[in-house]
Amino acid sequence: MANPWLSIIGIHPSGLDALSAAARRDLDDASVVFGSPRHLELAQVGARGQLWPVPFSVAPVLRLRAQTRVAVLVSGDPFHFGAGASLARHLQVGEWRNHPQPSTFSWIAGELGWSQEQIHCLGLHARSFEHLTPLLAEGERFICLLRDGAAAQAIAAWLQQHGWGASRMWLVSQAGSEAQRIRAGTAGELALGLVETPVAAPVAAAFEAGGGNGFVQVPGRSIDAFLHDGQITKSPVRALTLALLAPRTGELLWDLGAGSGSVSVEWCLAGGKALCVEQHAERAARIAQNAARYAVDLQVLQGDSLALLDTLGPAPQAVFVGGGFDRALFDALRARLSAPWRLVVNAVALETQALLMDLHRVHGGQLLQLQWSEAQPLGRMQSWNAARPVVQWAWNP
Repeated sequence: MANPWLSIIGIHPSGLDALSAAARRDLDDASVVFGSPRHLELAQVGARGQLWPVPFSVAPVLRLRAQTRVAVLVSGDPFHFGAGASLARHLQVGEWRNHPQPSTFSWIAGELGWSQEQIHCLGLHARSFEHLTPLLAEGERFICLLRDGAAAQAIAAWLQQHGWGASRMWLVSQAGSEAQRIRAGTAGELALGLVETPVAAPVAAAFEAGGGNGFVQVPGRSIDAFLHDGQITKSPVRALTLALLAPRTGELLWDLGAGSGSVSVEWCLAGGKALCVEQHAERAARIAQNAARYAVDLQVLQGDSLALLDTLGPAPQAVFVGGGFDRALFDALRARLSAPWRLVVNAVALETQALLMDLHRVHGGQLLQLQWSEAQPLGRMQSWNAARPVVQWAWNP
């Protein structure tokens, strides 16, 4: 489109003076200008200004599509944690003109002398701090956009609570403007209020992780990493299970009879998405808690796997059954799924193990018996305590 109807303009705390000539021209030509109160004031648009709705929505902009010239004001780079992508997914390429400014990430990285490509840049305005968990490791650097000064102190307290109180931390307000202020200290000091918390928005927190234990990056994590009532796939079996499920980025797992959801959580930490079905209400709630602990893309449904099978939505690339497997469920899965998929079933009960041996005889696949023992105290000495054997069947239809 030779003459786009929409201009997406990154604006800086310095206001109009920091806009390019092209951005200033598009702003002046717009009949309607959308933005936050702060951005509209910086741009001095007067009666042309329209506030974003709360909760945020791009619908008011889309209603003016191709009817008049519209400008949208966002912070810094519109397509880096900005509203640009939210708008663009509803439009055709060529309908908008983009006028980026240096992002808050760029300003802060430059102030601290950090190489931006080696920093974790996160928008945590409306996301939990648990999104940090899989990324934390000694020496890793982060810049996090936050809602306000209270959130800045809250993230410091969260780091302190999770063992990262020694992390060097900088709280930055009004990044890149003449009013910019940086407060520095450790996360522990900031959490205790020993360093002044910024009041003026926008606020960001930068920190270099230190003092804690880095996140384990391979499956088979300790059962202590999950909330459970004993119904959990033990660490050695879970590691083998994930290896056979073979998660790939963006793939969907159905976890039927999910128990604690530990297999699904580790699948998601490997880059996938998961849907858990668990018939017990308390366990379903516990799965949701485990998902929140690691901020993973996991949905939980309470109910019987067979009864819910036809309602589970898009077909998965993999299915794991850790409990409640029988021939009826196997037949239903085969009828429900046609695209390539892979199945892994773990069984402890003899009846289910016998079924897996029969299915392996008829359909092939890989059948394993997993046995291991753990050393445990026996009086003043130690002895091997054998776990129940697990039969594991992996099959690619």
